[in-house]
Amino acid sequence: MQISFAAPSPKVQSGSWVVAATEGGKLSESARKADQTSGGALGRALKFSRFRGKSGQFLEIAVPSGLSLSRILVVGLGKVEALDEKALDMVGAQIVARLESAGENSATLEIDLPKGAKVKSGEVAAHLAFGARLRSYGFDKYRTRNLDEFKKHLSILKVATSDVAAAKRAYQGLEAVADGVTLARDLVNEPPNVLHPEEFARRAKALGKLGVKVEVLGEAEMKRQGFGALLGVGQGSARESQLVVMQWLGGKKKTAPVAFVGKGVCFDSGGLSLKPGSGMMGMKGDMGGAAAVTGTMMALATRKARVNAVGVIGLVENMPGGDAIRPDDVLTSLSGQTIEVLNTDAEGRLVLADALTYTQRRFKPKFVIDLATLTGAIVQTLGFEHAGVFSNDDKLADRLSEAGRHTGERVWRLPLDPAYDKMIRSKIADVKNIGGANSGSITAAQFLKRFIEEGTVWAHLDIAGVAWQDGEQKPLAPSWGTGWGVNLLNQLVREHYET
Repeated sequence: MQISFAAPSPKVQSGSWVVAATEGGKLSESARKADQTSGGALGRALKFSRFRGKSGQFLEIAVPSGLSLSRILVVGLGKVEALDEKALDMVGAQIVARLESAGENSATLEIDLPKGAKVKSGEVAAHLAFGARLRSYGFDKYRTRNLDEFKKHLSILKVATSDVAAAKRAYQGLEAVADGVTLARDLVNEPPNVLHPEEFARRAKALGKLGVKVEVLGEAEMKRQGFGALLGVGQGSARESQLVVMQWLGGKKKTAPVAFVGKGVCFDSGGLSLKPGSGMMGMKGDMGGAAAVTGTMMALATRKARVNAVGVIGLVENMPGGDAIRPDDVLTSLSGQTIEVLNTDAEGRLVLADALTYTQRRFKPKFVIDLATLTGAIVQTLGFEHAGVFSNDDKLADRLSEAGRHTGERVWRLPLDPAYDKMIRSKIADVKNIGGANSGSITAAQFLKRFIEEGTVWAHLDIAGVAWQDGEQKPLAPSWGTGWGVNLLNQLVREHYET
C-alpha cells in the first residue's frame, strides 16, 4: 500500500473520503465540509442511523449523489480526551479494515481533531498511517488458488494534514518500526520446512545492507567455545544450530550497548519428551522471540537510531532423532553450570542460558532483555493480552511497562524470589530444567536468572501468549504471527537510551 501525506484539498475527487466524528455524533471540521459538498447527505444519514461517533463506529454514504467518490466514510473517534497515539494507530487500522472489506482501491483520510486534543496534526496523520500500514499486512506467498479472496485491494492511501512536514518526519520513524514488525511477522509465519536455523540466519544476514554487522556462529565454533546447553537442544535435528549476532552501532564509540536476546526454536517437537499432535501444531512459531529481536534490529537500523544495540538469537530445532538429548542427561552450559535435563520440552531456557552468557561476557551491555515463547503457563496466567515480565531491576521493569502502555504491547510484572529456587534444585547437577507442575513461568525465569552474572541489569519477557494468535485477530495484527515486541523495544530505546 502506497501511503502519502498532503494538505487538505477543497474536495476529494475519487475513491473513499474518510472523515471523523467524536462521541455524541459531533462532526469534525472536515466532516462538515464533506457534508456540505455532498448536499447535506451526512446530516440526513445521521438522523436515521445509530451512529453516535463512538470509537469503532462507522457511518457510510455509498456513491454519494453528484460526486465522483465511491463513498464518504465517517469514523467514530470516541471521547476526545482518550485520543492518544495508541488510539490513533487503532483508528488507522479500523479504517483500513473497513475499506478492505468494501473492496476499495484508494482513499483519502481527512481526520482532524477538535481543539484541546493532546496529539498535534502531524502526529495524528503519522499514527493513522502507521496503524493503516500495520493493518495492511498479509502473508499469502504460499497460496495458489482463490487469490482474489485474499488480495489486499487498497493500494493508495493519502492522509490529509495541515502539517505535512511534521507528518513525514514522524512517520519516518514509525515506518521503520512497521518494517521491523513486518519482518518479524514474516519470520513467524514461514513454515518450518522453509525457515530452519540456517535459513533464518541467512535472512538475518540481509540486515547487513542497512548497516547492521552480522556474524553467524555454526556448530563447530559453538562447540569449541562450549555452548553445551544450546547445542544439546539441537543435536537431535538433521539441521545445524546457529547463533546469530547482530550489532547496530549508531551511538557513541565505546559506549556500552543495549542487548536483546531471542529464543529461536524454529520447530519444537518436544524432543524425546514428545508433544501430543495437537500441541505440536503452531510450534513453527517457537522462534517468536528471535523474530522480535531481528525485527527490532531492523527498525533501529532503518531509522538510524542513535544507540549501540546488540541482538543475539539462538537458532535450533528440537527434534527426537537418534542423537537427541534424553531425560536424565546432564549438559554443561557456556557459563560452566551443569543442567540436569528432566524434560526435553523445556528446551528454550537451555538455548537462552548460553545465549545470555555469551552476550554478557562479550558485550558487557547496559542491560539485557531476553524474549521467548517460553511457557504455556504464562498463557494460563495472563491470557493473550499481556506478556509476562520478570526483572532484577525496578527501573527497567517500569520502563518496559511504560513502553507497553504507550504502544499497546502490554506487559505485566511477575515475581522473582529465592523461595522458588528450591523447585529447580537438582539432585546431581547445579540446576534442573523444570520445576514441577506449579509456577511454571516463574521457575523458568528463576532458571534463566541463574545465568545472569553479577551486576547485569536484566529482564525476561515471556511472550508465549502474544507472539501469535489462533483465535480472533487483533485490529493491528491481521495475521497469525503478530510481530509482538518490535514496537515495544523500539519505544524503550527511543525514550530512554538514545544519545
